[in-house]
Amino acid sequence: MKVGVLTGGGDCPGLNAVIRGVVRKAEREYGDVVVGFLDGWSGLLEDRAMPLDVEACRGLLTRGGTVLGTSRYQPYMFDDGVERVKATMARHFVDALIVIGGEGTLSAASRIYADGVPLVGVPKTIDNDINGTQRTFGFDTAVQTATDAIDRLHTTAESHDRVIVVEVMGRHVGHIATWAGIAGGATIVLVPEVPFDIGAICESLRRRHRRGRFSSIVVVAEGAVPVPGSLTVAEPTIDEYGHARLGGICNVVAEEIEQRTGFETRVTVLGHVQRGGTPSALDRVLSTWYGVAAMRAAHEGDFGTMVAFNNNKVERRRLDECVSTLKYADPDLLEVARTFFP
Repeated sequence: MKVGVLTGGGDCPGLNAVIRGVVRKAEREYGDVVVGFLDGWSGLLEDRAMPLDVEACRGLLTRGGTVLGTSRYQPYMFDDGVERVKATMARHFVDALIVIGGEGTLSAASRIYADGVPLVGVPKTIDNDINGTQRTFGFDTAVQTATDAIDRLHTTAESHDRVIVVEVMGRHVGHIATWAGIAGGATIVLVPEVPFDIGAICESLRRRHRRGRFSSIVVVAEGAVPVPGSLTVAEPTIDEYGHARLGGICNVVAEEIEQRTGFETRVTVLGHVQRGGTPSALDRVLSTWYGVAAMRAAHEGDFGTMVAFNNNKVERRRLDECVSTLKYADPDLLEVARTFFP
């Protein structure tokens, strides 16, 4: 059997570990052959590929990013996209695909599976927003990176009696903000799931500072939005893939806090540092487990599925069900975070 692998969407710690797991399982246990398609779906659309074997994957476990490259293009952006994908697979004698990606990449995978392309999905996103799995690889690393930054910001905020607003990733969901906010002892956490009231935030900060605390950390997910009509926020621009360009809500929040409270306020945007670097130990294990499980599913012909981590084991879920809706932050965990608000 010959299996193709691609990594799509944003880069993420653990991608290379998944590739390594796929190749090891394929070559050493099944005697299968693996080919990697470059830059996500673009590699299939443009017929760009590289051979993958155990020797080529040495040293990948700890390496961040993806050796295959990635992009946000997908077949349905082109009238003949599906036909081009099938033609490339035929030219390379590929029997099935393993598609490693987030919500956008796996949504395209679900559609193209329905159009006759055999494949298995692997959930990749630092946002942890894919349904059907308790955990996506990359999330743990991103949370730890954000938590480390918040830890460092506490000391500088305390030294200067400042409020620091920290923006983390989270376009539609607040998993990173919630977990890192709790782990880092943030004063307030703002997430897309719950529109925020800037007046209530400022009053909370006043109460905290009246008690003798002269520094605060406010963690804001990039997709956080104010209560309608309470605050003017510029409409985001749209990129070439049809996605809103988010980021900058922290500047609006910081400006309002400083104007309304008089507290000196600064901003830190973590941005792409949350995606980069070597994966955590947990993400290395999870990525490897996913890669091995995905190759097993492909070899067994269980297509149209996604490998998922639930109840401390990796299982298979129907891909179309997993991409039908996003997985939002747990209300119970948000309540835990609110327990520590002033």
